[in-house]
Amino acid sequence: MRHIDLRENIIKTALSLNETGLSAGASGNVSARVEGGFLITPSGVKYHKLRAPDIVFMDMQGNASGDFVPSSEWRFHLDIYKQRRSAKAIVHAHPAYATALACLNKSIPAFLYMVAAAGGKDIRCCRYHPFGTPELSEAVLEALLGRKACLMSHHGLIAFGDNLEKALSLAVEVEVLAKQYQLVLQMGEPELLSDKEMEDVLHRFWTYGDNAQKVEDEKRRKPRKVWKSGISYPKRSTFYRRPDEKDGM
Repeated sequence: MRHIDLRENIIKTALSLNETGLSAGASGNVSARVEGGFLITPSGVKYHKLRAPDIVFMDMQGNASGDFVPSSEWRFHLDIYKQRRSAKAIVHAHPAYATALACLNKSIPAFLYMVAAAGGKDIRCCRYHPFGTPELSEAVLEALLGRKACLMSHHGLIAFGDNLEKALSLAVEVEVLAKQYQLVLQMGEPELLSDKEMEDVLHRFWTYGDNAQKVEDEKRRKPRKVWKSGISYPKRSTFYRRPDEKDGM
């Protein structure tokens, strides 16, 4: 059996969906990219019963191999991996606050700067389609343009990242934002940050945490403008158009 460590990590991440309250029982699903395809949790198996061989391998044509049927949502995992080369792991969950907003077809606007953690000026809610359908996958891809996370109308949320840990962390962050946004709405309509203010936040995120090393790597490849603060930032015009994104993000 190949990718034993990654399979175990997928199970660990799936169990974390229960532990963090992002999903109950066997709801939601987790996947990770591997050479020639991806590994994904099986359909309907409770996470505490999963073993490494139970994780299903799927190739990029949608063919599955293993003892179990893949998650019913395998299609949007496949399509995200096809369209977003930077996606290395995907978490789909049904947390309470994000799902409540999604049931109202509400996106999360720029009420707080941390909305930018999902990669854009808001966190969109994709239109509703039945689970497991090509139409749902198409709607998800549309909502994820320029983003790493989205809500799913009457369904839940999706988040992806460089690895399983980051995908799970982003899913947790989106749920926290959904809860904070609902608390704000109980007090009134929030004053939203402007596009310019959010663009500045997005820009600054390039030098925050793990992105700091990416900035330094880019600087070595191509000189960047150095601001008076002594911090070198990528050009704003390049933020939304990463070279590794096939969708032209």
